[in-house]
Amino acid sequence: MGLIEIYRVTADMYAADPDFVTDTAEGLLVAQNAAGLIEAADGTVRAIGVAGDTQSNSTAGTPLAANVVINSAGATRSTQNRVSDFFDETLASGLVTVYHSGGKFATDQYDTTVNYAFGDALYSTAAGLFTNDASANNQIVGTVTGTPDDYPSGVPGTDVAGSISLGVYLVFKLEI
Repeated sequence: MGLIEIYRVTADMYAADPDFVTDTAEGLLVAQNAAGLIEAADGTVRAIGVAGDTQSNSTAGTPLAANVVINSAGATRSTQNRVSDFFDETLASGLVTVYHSGGKFATDQYDTTVNYAFGDALYSTAAGLFTNDASANNQIVGTVTGTPDDYPSGVPGTDVAGSISLGVYLVFKLEI
């Protein structure tokens, strides 16, 4: 799961819900619950931004992860950005990064059952995914600036004309 920060205005930190690990990953829309803790936006409360951290091992096997040998027997563990945190990027601080107040991002956390067009308004689904289906929620959280497409890895000398993709990403302008 991923969020690519192309341009951002504000990154803030909020206390993470202890149950955050079961329902949210980087790139999902997030909201504050009644206790003021961050959790996945469910479409019933106002989203406050996009999660910039992950507490999930579901990134294993994606282009954002790598397999690292962890012992002499050859056992491996899939990693992500911060290997030492073992998929919990909020472990040390108890805080989660939340991007808000504008910016341009690419995410793979969007509803894949609908088609997107440039300029579509984006809303939150009940699972915190981006969608252009206005019936999901009436709060506009962004605008489509790039329809879902392969996102090039950008590895110089290796990624020739987008031959290596990080996955299919939706590019959007954040409006929260």
